[in-house]
Amino acid sequence: MKNLSNYKRLIGVLAVAVIAFICEFILKQPLWAQIIITIVGSIIAILMFIDMVKTLRAGNFGVDLLAITAVIATLAVSEYWAGLIVLLMLTGGDTLEDYAANKANSELKALIEQSPQTAHQVSDSGVTDIAADEVKVGDHLLVKPGEVVPVDGMLTTGTGTLDESSLTGESRPIDKQVGDQALSGSVNGDTSFEMIAQKEASESQYQNIIKLVKQAEDQPAHFVRMADRYAVPFTLAAYIIAGIAWFITKDPVRIAEVLVVASPCPLILAAPIALVSGMSNASRSGIIVKSGTTLEKLDKAKTVAFDKTGTITKGHLTVTDIFAVPGYTKEQVLSLAAGAEQQSSHILARSLVNAIPNDIPTATDVVETTAQGVQAKINNQTVKAGKSSFVSDEPFTTVDQTAVYVSVNGKYVGYVAFADELRDEAGATMAELHNLGIEQIMMISGDKQTIAEEIADRVGIDQVYAEKLPAEKIEVLKQVDLKMHPVVMVGDGVNDAPSLATADVGIAMGAHGSTAASESADAVVLKDNLFLVAKAKCIANQTMAVARHSVLIGIAICTILMLIASFGVIPAIIGAMFQEVVDTVTILWALRARRDVQMETPESGKPTPLNA
Repeated sequence: MKNLSNYKRLIGVLAVAVIAFICEFILKQPLWAQIIITIVGSIIAILMFIDMVKTLRAGNFGVDLLAITAVIATLAVSEYWAGLIVLLMLTGGDTLEDYAANKANSELKALIEQSPQTAHQVSDSGVTDIAADEVKVGDHLLVKPGEVVPVDGMLTTGTGTLDESSLTGESRPIDKQVGDQALSGSVNGDTSFEMIAQKEASESQYQNIIKLVKQAEDQPAHFVRMADRYAVPFTLAAYIIAGIAWFITKDPVRIAEVLVVASPCPLILAAPIALVSGMSNASRSGIIVKSGTTLEKLDKAKTVAFDKTGTITKGHLTVTDIFAVPGYTKEQVLSLAAGAEQQSSHILARSLVNAIPNDIPTATDVVETTAQGVQAKINNQTVKAGKSSFVSDEPFTTVDQTAVYVSVNGKYVGYVAFADELRDEAGATMAELHNLGIEQIMMISGDKQTIAEEIADRVGIDQVYAEKLPAEKIEVLKQVDLKMHPVVMVGDGVNDAPSLATADVGIAMGAHGSTAASESADAVVLKDNLFLVAKAKCIANQTMAVARHSVLIGIAICTILMLIASFGVIPAIIGAMFQEVVDTVTILWALRARRDVQMETPESGKPTPLNA
């Protein structure tokens, strides 16, 4: 409604300008032109005054008062053409802001525009089109070529190539087969497939991102309030300069000449345009920032804390060590463990199979005991793989790391140890954060002290807090010295959600992380790349620099113009034209925050194993 009223006001003022021009320069009736402009100007001034009162009631202070005073002053001293130009400046500036903000926010709105609307439900009677909101968990759906996946689900028939770029920032299409997950909002390729719905539309991945986008649009930034406070001394300065000029010259026209160049209503609003532009920039990079306040805090941040598993590491376990008792080789122990576990869905089973994809022995009579291990027949021998207490009653030495122990006919034969995978970009991320002004980098992990310290040493982390439960992680954040605030927390799991909410800025690794972490965070990294945390910091630095510059440059130019106008050098009508240029320049300057940040973003490559 506000945007629409700005356009209507601009059209109305333009219509008045045309009518007044005809009256004065074609019909030779300047009095008519003066009357028309005065009446319309007074009406718009009253409307602006009403808007200003609403702004003050909302707790904000702008420079609308200066604009109103400028219009009234020009009309009072018969500088009605100057008054008309001020009106054009104000309505045109507001309309330009609306256009600039909409353009800066286009990438965020693209997510909403692509929101899935319909779904093809498969039943015994055939295929029926229903609204995406009507899909229930367990419904069988058909996704045709080129369509948007309506809800999160699992492929049951056929294969597909899905474009998930709007969700994760990954530009390459992802091949999907039966059993793979399909995220709502991803776009299907050239073949149809069927899927079973695992979540309703309101709980699916796409709608979770939409919620983040809407929060980003609705929450104002602290810096905007700072910009409003700039208006207080600026307004007083304008009135003082105008009053002194009038007092010295005794010419009331001098007031109009000064105030005409001191009505930067769109100018002060350049700051939020810069912030929206920065959020748009982040969105293009695969980072959803919920508010401009987040960008301001990121810009000033001095401490960054990381969770370990799933954040600095990938959370993928790989085989790092194999032990075999005399009489067995390491290859035999690994082969027996993989053969017994190959039918299990446990994460360690998948890691074993990946470690020896070929020549896995055939297993029969497989029996899996939950949380204990697997027993199977391999080459007519009973093989057990799992916990030490499960595989054998004989005493043997265990290791202080994640491991699968193996026995043959009740005799312990060895173990296979596993490690987490360090993100290849982790070291570059820490180095870049230090370069961007972060003074302290911490790791707060629930893992063991020795393991956490080893990882910290390898990637360049300053302080390590290990063996911490979720409540203890919060206490670590609260104990950070005030001089080292704001504090940023980066995590991915459900157990990180309280820490993300406690920190000044919480950043969730949302590509494979939990919904709880994403919802409690201030920003969400959609792509599975830790270096985007450093890029978010860089975008925040750039955005806030542009926001400050846009405000200060505009105020400086207007102050200079006011001082010049106080000597009567700038006629009111010329001053009004100058102000139009100043407002346009500052808004365009604020849009510079949309520029891409040039950073080499390391991609995840071959995993680097670490002790788990």
